[in-house]
Amino acid sequence: MATLQTDQALFLRQFMLGGLQREHATTRRVIEAIPADKGDYRPDSIVKCANDLAWHIVGAEHRFMEAVVSGAFDFTNTGRPAELQTSADIARWYADTSDLSEQRYRSDFTGDEFFLTDHQVRTDGHTTQKVLPAVAYLHTAHIHSIHHRGQLSMYLRPMGAKVPAIYGESYDSAQAKAAR
Repeated sequence: MATLQTDQALFLRQFMLGGLQREHATTRRVIEAIPADKGDYRPDSIVKCANDLAWHIVGAEHRFMEAVVSGAFDFTNTGRPAELQTSADIARWYADTSDLSEQRYRSDFTGDEFFLTDHQVRTDGHTTQKVLPAVAYLHTAHIHSIHHRGQLSMYLRPMGAKVPAIYGESYDSAQAKAAR
């Protein structure tokens, strides 16, 4: 990655936090669309069930945000907490923790050098090390969430759920609008 100047890093911080904030509501809608009785649905035996995929999205995004503010990734407890049984539980946790992460990031870590500091993290879950400025992990969090949200949205219709609007109307949101 090219060396960032301070003004570039601060611009990226604001730009990416805005993008994450805009995507947050869409991600919550997709998670909330999982029917309470279909959280164990999986389209194939090799993929995560709907609730585990929803947890992966929100847990990983939270881990990226925490890594940016702390300077280190915490891989010690990545499983879905037992109290998060339904998609509603996961969506509520996401709302509560995402707001806190962004607030901490915006208020506590505004020093120029922090955003330019390279952070070495494990990127493949094993041994590979990658060094990037802290601000770059906001982009990684953003694209990671969008990627897996797309996967989760493809689970919805086969499980009998309606697909919410993501980037414009979905078939289901257009039908609901026409019915009103």
